[in-house]
Amino acid sequence: MICDFHVHFIPRSVGEHTSFFKGVWSDKNALLKFLDDNAIGYAHIVYPSTDAHSKLGWEKLSKIYNEEIIALSKKYPKRFICSAILPLESPDIKGGVNRIQDLGFKSISLTSSFNGVFPIEQFKTIFSYLNESGIAVFIHPQIINPIGFERVKDPLLMPVLEYSLDISMCLGLFMMEGIFSEFKNLKIVFSSLGGVAPFLKDRFDGVYNMLRNRNMVKDLGGMPSSILKKAYVDLSGIKSKKTIEVALELFSEDHIIFASDYPANQDVKSQLGALSDFDANIREKILSKNFMKFFNIK
Repeated sequence: MICDFHVHFIPRSVGEHTSFFKGVWSDKNALLKFLDDNAIGYAHIVYPSTDAHSKLGWEKLSKIYNEEIIALSKKYPKRFICSAILPLESPDIKGGVNRIQDLGFKSISLTSSFNGVFPIEQFKTIFSYLNESGIAVFIHPQIINPIGFERVKDPLLMPVLEYSLDISMCLGLFMMEGIFSEFKNLKIVFSSLGGVAPFLKDRFDGVYNMLRNRNMVKDLGGMPSSILKKAYVDLSGIKSKKTIEVALELFSEDHIIFASDYPANQDVKSQLGALSDFDANIREKILSKNFMKFFNIK
């Protein structure tokens, strides 16, 4: 069985208020067919960050989305695990987390940045309530005003480079701010292999050593690569064996989870092909075991 950690479904009551996420993004039957056609058992539905909040407001959007998406999960309990959304601007973060718990969510979707900044203090507040809750965190690249957007507005470069750099910077800041050591019980998954982080493993360690020798960076308590590997990452449509090999060197096979990024990517066959030459144990962990363990599915 394959488990997919990253699929999208936008309820029509939300999608109609967005500029992009309509049609197949709100087609439940198309999603179910995609899962059946690719022998995908469990799927984790996550929020991609949309512009619906600009029309509905964050509080109303969260209420509509969370109630509709958890209803889908309860209708298909052996198929969907759904991720809630929580407005960072809410004056009652604790109350929002409590409502998410009461609804029965197992994870929460957050974006890598918010309103053009990386809201580390808001993240920490949310994480302080989640740390003992058993609710995991999924970080999706910010698609509205990601890092660099004020300098380059390009329909191809923004989703390829700016999204990737936004989530990379978020992961880097989590390392610098001690998030992984402060919230040891919290499972945090970064979409898309954590951006470019896997390709910068040696540079992180080398530059850190250089700066520590000159007392220009704080003591992180370990090498950057040893801290970054505490994060989980998903494959988000990755179809390259070489790319997966680089990610394995940083995160290990225990912290990489298969993900299609449906409906943006529907070519699961090529993804499976990229995994075909790996050891059977590694393949099984990435394709299903890590997902099942992550959500404590027996």
